[in-house]
Amino acid sequence: MVSTRSRNGWVVWLTFVIGLLLSVSPLPQFMEVFRPMWLALLLAFWTLNLPHKVGMTTAFVLGLAEDVLYGTLLGQNALVLTLITFLVLTLQQRLRMFPMWQQSLVILVIFGLAQLIQLWLSALTGNRLPTLALIWSAVISALLWPWISFALRGLRVRLSIN
Repeated sequence: MVSTRSRNGWVVWLTFVIGLLLSVSPLPQFMEVFRPMWLALLLAFWTLNLPHKVGMTTAFVLGLAEDVLYGTLLGQNALVLTLITFLVLTLQQRLRMFPMWQQSLVILVIFGLAQLIQLWLSALTGNRLPTLALIWSAVISALLWPWISFALRGLRVRLSIN
C-alpha cells in the first residue's frame, strides 16, 4: 500500500487567512451590503475540490474565527459556514459535473439560504434590523464564483495541491 502524502496543504490555509482578512477589510458604509462572502467562497471551492481535506470541522473552526473577528454571537457564523459546507458536500458529485454558470446558480441558492439564516439569527439576537439587503452579498458571491474557481483551480494545478 502506497501512502500519499499531502502536498502544499499550507496553501489552502493561507487562502483561508486571506479570506478572513478580506472579510474584515474596511469598506464604505454604503458598500457593506455588497461585500462578498469571501470565506464561504473559499470554503465552498476547497470543499468541492478537496472533500477529503476540507470539511465540516474546518468550516466550524473558520466560522468560530469569523465570529471572533466580527464580534458576533459565538457560533453564529460557524453554523452558517457549516451549513454551506454540508450543502456543498451533499451536492458535490453533481456540482463537479455542472458547467460554470449552473455552479454559480447553485452557489447563489446555497449562499442565499445561508444569508437568510444569518438574517434570522441576527433578528433573533437583536443585533441587526431585519432587511433583505443581505441577499446582495450572495448575488455578488455567485457572480465572483467563476473567477475565484478559475484562479484557485489554476493555483491547485500549478502547486499540485492534493
